[in-house]
Amino acid sequence: LFPDLTSAFLAVDPATRENGCMQVLSGSHRMGRLDHILTGDQAGADLERVHEAEKRLLLVYVEMDPGDVLFFHANLLHRSDQNRSDKPRWAMICCYNAARNDPYKEAHHPRYTPLLKVSDAAILESGLKRFGNSSAAVAWLEPQKDQSAGKLASKVRP
Repeated sequence: LFPDLTSAFLAVDPATRENGCMQVLSGSHRMGRLDHILTGDQAGADLERVHEAEKRLLLVYVEMDPGDVLFFHANLLHRSDQNRSDKPRWAMICCYNAARNDPYKEAHHPRYTPLLKVSDAAILESGLKRFGNSSAAVAWLEPQKDQSAGKLASKVRP
């Protein structure tokens, strides 16, 4: 019901104008929530309001290197262009909503449930859990089998 939500957009690959990087309308979050309507088969902000905002606000191309993260408000108008290049543009978006901002009606997202606080040792106390059908699928759980862990550690050591 309230815009107590933020998103973290993590670039996995370089994001450039050439491969359709994200664009934001600077300051558009101050417009408040815009109703979303269907345009084709996709829901998006009311295009009439978006076009008016484009006349008044600066369009920023958010070019990013792998590992860069953009945190932005839920009401910030954002988009990306189609990637017409031969370069991938993978990214991961994590959204964080205040627990007090539980959806007021049933939707495709589940209702929130409180998280239990546990001790720092809880992971060790729970023991090794298998998530895959083979030991290779969960090698990252066992440092002696995880080849990348040794490579990472060697980069960190002086």
